[in-house]
Order: sequence, then C-alpha cells, then structure tokens
Amino acid sequence: MTSRTVDHLIIGAGFAGLCAAIKLDEDGEKDFAVLEAGSDVGGTWRDNTYPGATCDIPSQLYSFSFAPHDWPRSYSQQPDIQAYIQQVAAESGTLDRFVFDTPAQDASWDDEAQRWTVRTPHGDYVAKTLIVGAGGLSAPRMPEIDGIETFQGEVFHSARWNHDLDLSGKRVAVIGTGASAIQIVPELQKVLQATGGHLDVYQRTAPWVIPRNDRVYSSVERSALRRVPGLRKLYRAALYWGHEAFVPAFTLAPGLALPAVKQAQANIRKGIKDPELREKVTPHFMLGCKRVLRSNDWYPALAADNVELVTDPIAKVTGNAIVTADGVEREIDVLVVATGFWTTELPITEHVRGRSGQSLADRWRQSGMAAYKGTAIPDFPNLFMIVGPNTGQGHTSMIFIIESQVAYIRAALEHLRRHGLTSVEAEPRATDRWNRSLQRRMKRTVWTRGGCQSWYLDSHGRNTTLWPRTTADFRRRLASFDAEAYREVRA
Repeated sequence: MTSRTVDHLIIGAGFAGLCAAIKLDEDGEKDFAVLEAGSDVGGTWRDNTYPGATCDIPSQLYSFSFAPHDWPRSYSQQPDIQAYIQQVAAESGTLDRFVFDTPAQDASWDDEAQRWTVRTPHGDYVAKTLIVGAGGLSAPRMPEIDGIETFQGEVFHSARWNHDLDLSGKRVAVIGTGASAIQIVPELQKVLQATGGHLDVYQRTAPWVIPRNDRVYSSVERSALRRVPGLRKLYRAALYWGHEAFVPAFTLAPGLALPAVKQAQANIRKGIKDPELREKVTPHFMLGCKRVLRSNDWYPALAADNVELVTDPIAKVTGNAIVTADGVEREIDVLVVATGFWTTELPITEHVRGRSGQSLADRWRQSGMAAYKGTAIPDFPNLFMIVGPNTGQGHTSMIFIIESQVAYIRAALEHLRRHGLTSVEAEPRATDRWNRSLQRRMKRTVWTRGGCQSWYLDSHGRNTTLWPRTTADFRRRLASFDAEAYREVRA
C-alpha cells in the first residue's frame, strides 16, 4: 500500500468538505486532499434521490454566500441542489484534490510525529490536520423491528432509493412521518393511485406541518436577481433575519409560536375533512419540539382513498406483511423505511482515535457527544469537525453554520502557521465550560420542555444536536480563534 503526505486532510465532499477545500485553497493552503466514500460531490444531496426530495430552507439561503446562484424556484429540489454543488466544485479549481470512492477506514493521531494517519482501501494518508465534514445526515438508520430481516419483498431506506423498482400496482408501506416521508408519501400516493396500488403510512408521532410557500421564480425575478446590484444580497438578508425571528419561540418563549400553530392547524383543516383522521394527524406536543415540517400536499395525500394512516405500533414484520400491536396484519410488496439517520452516534467516530488511543465514539458513549464550539475535542489534536455537536438548526440553513466553522478553522490554521506550532488541542476545562453553558441554556428550550421524544436527544437524554441561540450569535462566538482555550505544542 502506498502512503501520501499532505498538510490537510478533509473527510467528506458535501457542502462542508467543499467549503473547507475552497477556503483552504483561497488561503494558499494548496496541499490538501478530500476523501469521499461516494463517487461524486454532494453528500446528502447526492445520496437522497427519493421522489419529491426537496430542501425545506429557501434556495437563496441554502447556498454559499460566496457562490450565488440563479435558482429556478423559492425552494429547490434535489437535482437543482446537486447540480449547484457540482457547479461550485467544478468552478472552484479544487477538484484535482478530491479523491472519490475512497472511504476513511481508520484515523489515528501519532503524538510523537504530531500527525494524523488515515487508512483507506487505496493506501494511507498522513496529514498535519484532519477536518471531518462527514455530516450528521449521512448514515441511514434502520429501525429495530422484529422480523424485518425476514421480509421477502423489496425493502430500502429512503436515502438509498431503489429507482429500478416499478411500483405500479404495488402495495407499499412507508415507516416514518418525518422530513423525508412527508415528501415521499405524496409522490407515491399519486403513482399508486394511477396504477391501482395502495399505500400504508406508519406513524409513531404526528409532526407539525406548516404550509410550504413554494413557487417558481418568474423570468423577470430571475433577471432582476442576476442583474440588479445588491438585490440578491438584500433578498438573502431578508430571508435570513426572517428565519432568525423564529429563534425566541424555540429557545425562550414557546408561546411566541402561536401564529405558526394556527397555520399548522389550518393546514390540517384544509387538507383533511374526516374528523377521525384529523385527530390522528394533530400533534400533542409543542410546535418546535421536533423539526417543523413544510408541505402543502402531505395532508391531502393521507386523505386519499388509496392511503391508510396506521397509528398502532408495529409489532413485527413477516415475510409479506406488517403486523401491528392490535393484531392486524397488512400485506405489502414493498417496504420503504424513512426513519432518519445516526445523528447523535455518528458512525465515523468509531474510526477516529485520539492521542490516548481511545476512539471518539467511546469517548462520547461515556459522556455524550460534545465539542468545543462544535468544532474541537480534547484528546484529538488538530482535529476539526464541521457540523459537530450542538451546531444543528431547526429553523434556518446549515450552510451559514458551515461557513462560520470553516472561518474558525482557517483562523486556527493561521495561528498554527504564525506561531510555528505543530498542534492545537481544545482544553478540557474550556470544553466543559462551553458545554455546561449550552446544556443550561437547553433546559429553557422547547426541545427539552416541549413534551416529545426526538432524534435531537442522545442516549443520555441530552440535546447534543442543536444550537440553542441565534446563528448570528454562533458566528460571533467563532469569529476569531481563541488560543487561550487550547493546549499548544511547538515544533
């Protein structure tokens, strides 16, 4: 096996890894490589190609601030977002340093050499710094249901959609009613209705769903956004601050969400006429406790004649059916699992070992997922995470967070260069202070007090996923590298 030495190694070629590559290149840090397990850039937007896949954040916000785009509509669909990522990557001049079809199998820190060694199927990489941009929505999570492995029909996760399968006339079941499911179900309902098929939707908890104000931009609007100086930035800023206005309702005073609650309730009344079905889809927890979803066709799809919403718990799966706790057996041909991802137990952490030899996964299993400023971790020198613990958003674009973290990492690398350091490592005390403050703040949020169980919470019952303040506050706190919070090693 060959070994290659670079200054910086980036894992993941989604928005996070691409942003890091572009900004390192701009800083003159040309000696880097980007390892990507898949065959192209895009990450989540490369992999999630299910019917109806669309972003629930406005297009003008869901793009890099340094790479504006001529979006065709207000909420972009998966093919448009993937094409945007590919275009930005191609125009950046960094693709020659991307290594595709090459997963990082193991990463370990050598304290004597002050280097990271990363093992791949095609040889080792040795690097001064390791930037992890693998993302929290990259590893599909299959449900633990008795007998699911015995199902004889087609079964697949929403993030691994089988496009070769003809669903015409099939009996299909979808497990889950989260962000992916509410986009998939309306599309399946139409296909199955046209071909004599049937759809069962298995709901554990009804989500809050507000209307989706999506529309195609007119040619005049698109022309104006391209040609009028400052208009696109002004539009983006208005969207950004409009979304930031939701933060107090999530983090301080849930009563402020009442207008959104009214919107969601009206959405139910508009889409469903049957009182019994309305009751089934009405949430019994505070709006915002789980991610607030956007759709205009979710409720009409559930009300369609060829769809049954099943709210009884699943007892088991047999070779050709799903059996619920009430004993009812519903035969199916296809099982679609839309049960989310490993977000609080990131699979990549099983393969990253720090100065002590302990894996990041083992460290976090003991105490819960935690990092300093969502980016750096004690015992893991020169390791920087993008979209790490407590950086997630329930109301706005993660790209704002990604750009904020990349700016912080760039400042850290500049500090290393300027002071002739071989490594920086987050101090345990600084990390503890940061996370104690986060968790104190978290107690006031709707995610903790809202009366639901969500994927935001880890096995310790702590919210290690979301940021409990405004994103403007996050950017301010990461605006410069605070060397006093780090242990430094000089050359």
